[in-house]
Formats: sequence, C-alpha cells, structure tokens
Amino acid sequence: MTTLSVVIPAYNEEDGIRDIVHRVLAIKEDLERVGVNNLELIVVNDCSHDKTAEIVSLIEGVKLVNHARNKGYGAALKTGFSQAQGELIGFLDADGTYPPEYFPQLCQVVLNGAELAIGSRMAGAKSQMPLTRRIGNIFFASLLSLVGRHQITDSASGMRVFKREILERIYPLPDGLNLTPIMSTRAIHEHIEMAEVPIPYSERLGRSKLSVVRDGTIFLRSIIWTALAYNPVRIFGIVGLVLVGLSLAIGLEVVLARLSGIAYLGAWEVATLFVGLVAGLTGLNIFVLGVTFNYLVALLNKRPIRQGLFGFRLFNPPLDQHFGWMGALTLVAGLVLGSISLGLGVNGWEIERLWLYLLASAMLILVGMELAIDWIILRVLDELSQREILAQEDLGLTQRPENPNVSLTQTDIEVA
Repeated sequence: MTTLSVVIPAYNEEDGIRDIVHRVLAIKEDLERVGVNNLELIVVNDCSHDKTAEIVSLIEGVKLVNHARNKGYGAALKTGFSQAQGELIGFLDADGTYPPEYFPQLCQVVLNGAELAIGSRMAGAKSQMPLTRRIGNIFFASLLSLVGRHQITDSASGMRVFKREILERIYPLPDGLNLTPIMSTRAIHEHIEMAEVPIPYSERLGRSKLSVVRDGTIFLRSIIWTALAYNPVRIFGIVGLVLVGLSLAIGLEVVLARLSGIAYLGAWEVATLFVGLVAGLTGLNIFVLGVTFNYLVALLNKRPIRQGLFGFRLFNPPLDQHFGWMGALTLVAGLVLGSISLGLGVNGWEIERLWLYLLASAMLILVGMELAIDWIILRVLDELSQREILAQEDLGLTQRPENPNVSLTQTDIEVA
C-alpha cells in the first residue's frame, strides 16, 4: 500500500483554495492506476486573515492544520511534511497555478526509481508565467545547473513529489519562499536522484505574494550560499580560473609586444597590464581559497565529501597535493629570474630591456609563495581530518578504507 500525502500551504487564498482542494481530491482514481492506493490531503493555514480556513474546514477528506501566527511559505510546508503519513509526499500552491492532475505522473516517476520528481514549468509545456519571472527562473536554473553540475530547468518549482526519507538529507530548509531553490540545491549536492516532468502553468487566482526583486535576490543568495556550504571550490574555482585566464591572455599580449620590439607602454597598455596583474593574483587567491574551504567543509562535517571543481578526477593525486612542489619550483624560478635581471641592471643594462623580466620575477615569487603557504595549510587540515576519521574508526563508528595507505580525504575530496 502506497500513500501520497499532498501538502498545500495557504495564506489568504480564499479565492482559489476550494477549487484546488477539489481538484486534488479528484485525482484518486488516476493515482491508483500508477500504484498509489491512498491519498492524504493536508492544508496548512498560515494564519490567514480571510475565509481560507473556514472554506477548507467544510470540505470532507481534508486535514486542516492552523498556524497561530504567520510563519511563511516554507514553514507551512514543513509543518505539512511533519504531519504527513504517506511514503510519498507532494506539494503545490493554493492559487491554482500548478495542475494537481499531474501528480500521478510525478508519482510514477518516483515509483520508477527517482527520489524527487519536479513539475517543470520551463520544460516545454504551455505556461502563462509572466515574462520577468520566466527570465528569472531561467537564470536561477542555469546558475544551479552550473554550480551543481546537474541539468535542471526549473529550480524553484512549487509542485513536487518525493520520497519522505530524503527529508533527513535535505533538512534544514528555510521558512520563506526560498524553500524550493534550496531544496533543489541540497538535493543536487546530496546526490538525490531527481527527475523533471513538464507541466503547464496557469495564471494565479488573487494577488501574487512574490516580489521579483526582493525574492529574486533571496533566491540568488540561497543558491550560492547553499552551494558554498557543500562545494566551495566549484564557485570559487570557476571565478578564479576565469581571472587567471584573463591574466594569462594579457600577459601573452605583453610578451608578444615586447618581443616585437616595443619597450615603452602607453596609458592603455599600462592600464591593461595593471588589470592583468591584479586579475592573476586575485584569481589565484580565490581558487586556493575555494580549495581550502573544501577541506574545511569536510572537516566540519566530519565526513568525506565527494565534490570538486569538475566532478571527476582530472589529476591523480588531486591538484592541491601538487601545490608544494609547484610553489617551490615557481618561487625558485622567480628568484633566479629576478637575480639575473638585477645583476644585469647593476652591470649597466637599461631598464627598458629589463622591466618585463623584473615584473615576471615578482609575479613568480608571489605565486610561488601563495602555493607553498596554501600547501602547508591544506596538509594541516588534511591531518586534522585524518585524526577525526581515525578516531571514529578506533571507536568502531566507521570502517577503514580497503587501502589503509590512502587518505580518506585525499580519496574522496576532489578539488580540481
């Protein structure tokens, strides 16, 4: 026997609540055809000031839960989740924008192996979504697909079905409207099997409570901060690599100009060179900061985290374990180049012939120092992680890896 518990959060929804409740109750036969035998409908009245609660209380077959004060969309959903008895839990809005007739399809996807099925308003079905919100949803879905390395078309959909056991993996969730994008972000990083089902989207009944600017900003912060809590190097690494790439392009242009015989730089060339130097050092710092944060996330969570910049092992061992010799080699190269350049200057060479070499020497020294220092920090963090893991093993709380000579953090934390 499989039960679907549908949760509807409602705040001042007297215009549409009766219709959506009856539409949900009408899908029982369709649910049975896909293997869902029982339907439980829970409406969480988030301290409405209109007749929402009164209307729902008169409808047979609905469980009404009342909040004594207004707590927010996410809080209402979580109250409903805590009251749900079904193996499957679904939810949708009370304003009539989402079609409950698609719940059987979502359930079928979950019963066929997915852990979370999302009704996608952006995946091709007819949609009456306003243009500004459509653009916003495309942006947020693209952002989440980038930082999470998982293609998703509708990160903020308010119609979903999931297995109740995933709640312990995606909690905590916020009390506000940003519950859905955070749920999507956590689900991706927790490697929860997700699937999307195209659904139509209708114009809402009553006045929308969503503010494009205010809530859009909250959604953006929610996705970024949640992703950073799981896999910092993904975001920091992308930003860092872009800046380092810009710096290398500018550096190549300067070298080619110098080789062509140009000794003096004009105002624009100086400005470009300044941008390149700042971009290079900033990009490197941001990149190694992301790597360091990944170790800190592993240490604070007291478990290996299978995340990384690319999602697969590009270097073996991981790139951060090479920072030591890379930093030392870069530092030595910078010192040698600087010493030779300064020696030539003392012996009468004109500065016009040496400025590029001195500049390159300074950059190499700074980069070498940065890599060497970060390598030391990461080794300390890795040692602390090993100490925690080995302590748990000695206490019998975890099992040792098959290869005892391999570090758990080194095996499971991908930073590049």
